[in-house]
Amino acid sequence: MLLDLMSAQLDPDAALMLRVREGDRDAFALLVDRYKQPVMNLVARTLRDLTEAEDVAQHVFLQVYKSAHRYEVTAKFSTWIFTIARNLCLNEIRRRSRHPADSIDATREGDDEHPARQLEDARTFSPPDTLLQHELEIKVDEAVNALPEKQRTALLLCRQEDVSYEEIAKVLGCSVSATKSLIHRGRETLKEQLKPYLKTGVWHDAD
Repeated sequence: MLLDLMSAQLDPDAALMLRVREGDRDAFALLVDRYKQPVMNLVARTLRDLTEAEDVAQHVFLQVYKSAHRYEVTAKFSTWIFTIARNLCLNEIRRRSRHPADSIDATREGDDEHPARQLEDARTFSPPDTLLQHELEIKVDEAVNALPEKQRTALLLCRQEDVSYEEIAKVLGCSVSATKSLIHRGRETLKEQLKPYLKTGVWHDAD
């Protein structure tokens, strides 16, 4: 308990989760508010279907709440919740492989709403640039989706604020050096595929 409290002092989100463990629903609402968009971004990019992504994202927070009674501060809260999100996505991908017809139908139904357009940060464009920006978002989305799962997840988590290489490594279950290699290879692949579009600045490398 003392270790939990000391660790939580370094991670305010872990402190909130300890309050959730004690039955504080307001603390849970704060965590949902902070993480709903980052979790949704990761899940939607992984599953490439907005409707399924919404369902899985809801299950992420449901699992967080149901696991509250046994929560311990063994890592940053963000590491813990992104690990849950990734595991649920992988479970859904395995389910799809067993029931491919369901995935085909779901993809067709979701074609009208492009995940990248739904989830990208809001930006303002002058009217002449809107069509080019729309095309770029589709190209970026296609390039990111084509990456191997670990590369894609590593890149997406790298774009989250305050998520370190060490945290990404824990989510992926690999070493820090392997994580850096995944991110590097993913970026190089994107650069190669998006050369004609890079000057627009919509996708750029993190430092």
